[in-house]
Amino acid sequence: MVVGAQSDIALTRLQQTQNHIAPEAPHREVERLSIVHGPTTSPLWELTLSELLELQCLRYRDSECLVVPWTSIRWTYGQLQEESERLSRGLIARGVQHGDRIGIMAGNCEQYASLFFAAAAVGAILVVINNTYTKAELLYALEHTSCKLLFISPTIGRHSLEDAIDHLDSRDRQHVFPDLDVVIIRGQYKSFKTYHDIICEGEAIPRKAAYRHANVISPYDVCNLQFTSGSTGNPKASMLTHHNLVNNSRFIGDRMDLTSSDILCCPPPLFHCFGLVLGLLACITHGAKIVYPSETFEPAAVLQAISSERCTAVHGVPTMFESILSLPRPKDFDCSQVRTGIIAGSPVPYTLMQRLVNELNMSEFTSSYGLTEASPTCFNAFTYDTIDRRLTTVGKVMPHASSKIINPKTGHTLPVGERGELCMSGYQVHSGYWKNPQKTSDTLLKDEDGRVWLRTGDEAVFSADGYCTITGRFKDIIIRGGENIYPLEIEERLVTHPAISRVAVVGIPDQHYGEVVGAFLEIPKDATTSDTLRAEDLRNWMRETLGRHKAPRYFFVCGSHALLPTSLPQTGSGKIQKQILRELGWKLVQEGEVKVTLD
Repeated sequence: MVVGAQSDIALTRLQQTQNHIAPEAPHREVERLSIVHGPTTSPLWELTLSELLELQCLRYRDSECLVVPWTSIRWTYGQLQEESERLSRGLIARGVQHGDRIGIMAGNCEQYASLFFAAAAVGAILVVINNTYTKAELLYALEHTSCKLLFISPTIGRHSLEDAIDHLDSRDRQHVFPDLDVVIIRGQYKSFKTYHDIICEGEAIPRKAAYRHANVISPYDVCNLQFTSGSTGNPKASMLTHHNLVNNSRFIGDRMDLTSSDILCCPPPLFHCFGLVLGLLACITHGAKIVYPSETFEPAAVLQAISSERCTAVHGVPTMFESILSLPRPKDFDCSQVRTGIIAGSPVPYTLMQRLVNELNMSEFTSSYGLTEASPTCFNAFTYDTIDRRLTTVGKVMPHASSKIINPKTGHTLPVGERGELCMSGYQVHSGYWKNPQKTSDTLLKDEDGRVWLRTGDEAVFSADGYCTITGRFKDIIIRGGENIYPLEIEERLVTHPAISRVAVVGIPDQHYGEVVGAFLEIPKDATTSDTLRAEDLRNWMRETLGRHKAPRYFFVCGSHALLPTSLPQTGSGKIQKQILRELGWKLVQEGEVKVTLD
């Protein structure tokens, strides 16, 4: 049985009391449990998203809120509110009701932001769809959530969606999507209705009708469905409420010390919590300005936006920052105003964090940990934490949240300093998975006190003063001959080698050991022959700091074989797809086609 939060607290207090009354045995340290609670001094906000925007317009109406250089748009807080209000009346004109689902599949643009608030204002649920989805994945998302409207771009970056749009307009799809209307969110495509058409239709709807819709919305209503990037099976849609998103974004801004003077450059996509919550909403809760440099991630556009917009903060996942730092700086590049930002999404190599400080001036960067099901942020560093803290941990638990580390087999809370599964509880835990009660019950557990805990599936450890270090995904841990090997420490060692630019470590099935270590490597395009190494040389170099069993058995060099991609495969949000690499590595080993040298 999972140990309850109250029981954990009571046990901890009893141990502290015993220690206080028995000072004669100071050498006997009382065992402390791995459970932490965030501060509750600042009360939670009871606001819907439309109420939040209205509130911020009272203070910042004429201040710039949203800048999109690639569309030449600069909206103030007042303009964002006015645009979303016009669009909300258009949704009402289309018959959208409280609880209806509206899908969106588009790049980072101003219409995405206005639709987010417009849907929330009428009580609809916005389904944000990964803009890299294939036609089959898009059709699954639409069918699973029964969308009434789909706002979609015919192209997103280099990705064409015209075939998917044509399919949705065909007769053979009408029995699957009988009530779905397709709207082109940017530009025009054939005879489909456009975003502008929806706004024009809304002109016939009086404003008081929109107000009536807004007045029946609760902060605890689900307003957003976000698909998780599962490694197997169909993705699950996490149900997030106004209350989840408003408060999590607010506390994120607090951890970054955001003010109305800050300007955030945000390349992560809006279909992901990083771009939507840690980006757009964190800025809005603090009266700050957000810049979306390009439709999809383009490192050169990020550098340009940082300089020309005089950004004070930059967000990104490690692969994004690696791409940004790999480019030569443009002429007259200026990052002197940058001070903070969040790097999250996957484990961060030590060397990359050092470069953020030295090359992008992010002296107050904050490391962060979260997951979609927690709206998303669970832990975040403070800007004033030591560099070492921010390099080695993801900070402390967020306000009004609790966390504990359990033995995943027994559910018992582990002592401080022991690795186990990280669990979260508090306002930010999602309402479950849309139409998937089994997966919901698998991950949301009630303890004996009735408190709900979210099992994250991530392995972590707490320090004595409450800082959290993520040590890996349970599914990523390599078990070699019964011994646990953690990919992150191997990746951190390999990426410091001058002949390697990026790396991903996975477990490869092995008849003798069960699993052995496999490393997928990206080699810099400008690498010289003097930088190359033989596999055994690289293993010996690794063994200078790591045990022999941690040196990879196999090295897979990207682009060196017909089956190997030229770069590490990523999700649309920038996470490396390790499941794909595991399957590919095993296939190459079975076929005897392993590339084991760097030359």
